[in-house]
Amino acid sequence: MSDAIGGSRGGSPLSGSGRDSEPGPSAFLKAAFKWQYNLIALGGVAAFAVLSGSALPLVLAAGVEMIYLSVIPHNRRFQRLVRSWQYAEEKKQHNLKINEMFQQLPPETRLRYAELDKVCKAVRANYGWLSATSQMLVGQMEERLRGLLEAYLRLLGAGQQHVDYLRTTNPDAIKREIDQLQQKQSGQLPKVQEINQQRIEILNKRLEKFGKIRENRQVIEAQCAAIEDVLQLIRDQSVTMRDPQQVSGQLESLMQNVEQTEETVKQVESIFEAAAPEEMGTLEPLPEAVPSANPAQTAARRVRS
Repeated sequence: MSDAIGGSRGGSPLSGSGRDSEPGPSAFLKAAFKWQYNLIALGGVAAFAVLSGSALPLVLAAGVEMIYLSVIPHNRRFQRLVRSWQYAEEKKQHNLKINEMFQQLPPETRLRYAELDKVCKAVRANYGWLSATSQMLVGQMEERLRGLLEAYLRLLGAGQQHVDYLRTTNPDAIKREIDQLQQKQSGQLPKVQEINQQRIEILNKRLEKFGKIRENRQVIEAQCAAIEDVLQLIRDQSVTMRDPQQVSGQLESLMQNVEQTEETVKQVESIFEAAAPEEMGTLEPLPEAVPSANPAQTAARRVRS
């Protein structure tokens, strides 16, 4: 059993959990119980009890199971194994999310990402032959390259969302609707004027959001172009550069710029999330319809009117 704890064999009982925090005592206990070796042993004992027609194997198995569950969850090697299961599961879910994000991009944007991925692979290849003493720095550079690619993909996805919104929203039509409502304000009933004024405020907010989204779309595009330019420069430098730490520093500086752009994108996303409740909250609820006692009388009144 100790060999199995120290190795990576056996299925992970944390599959599908997607836990993002440090496993607690209950998680270790649950993992120990659901560990496939334990379940196989319990299944074997149950089968033996059925074949033998005696409950004694079940009683003995229950005692052994209690000892097992009181010892194994506190075993450091088992806890490390559970953490490795958790890390592998989180990594799997993360990769699925990244792949889903990539698949949602249009073909031309996917091609753009693929071209940048080729640039990163060229940088890795050019530094792959460095001495073992430099490999630690190369590892840091590799981590930053991976982070940049993921950030670049997130920016492409956010940029595509902005493009879709801008494509389906016509600011000129919104302005025309505002003008029409303002022209009709005079001569309307006070209640109608109040409702139309609320509509005008909502349409003005839509225009404001459209302008912010258009500005941030330009920021995203500029940041994506900057990532492409810097990585292409690093690829060119990697042909002759012998200091991977210098490359790692360039990547770190670029990552800081990307994080600032992503923060801007999050602000835009918060605008999207707050838009519907904010706008719907300005309108009063419609009055409840009063049911008619006689549907035929209601129909007759409609005909007379």
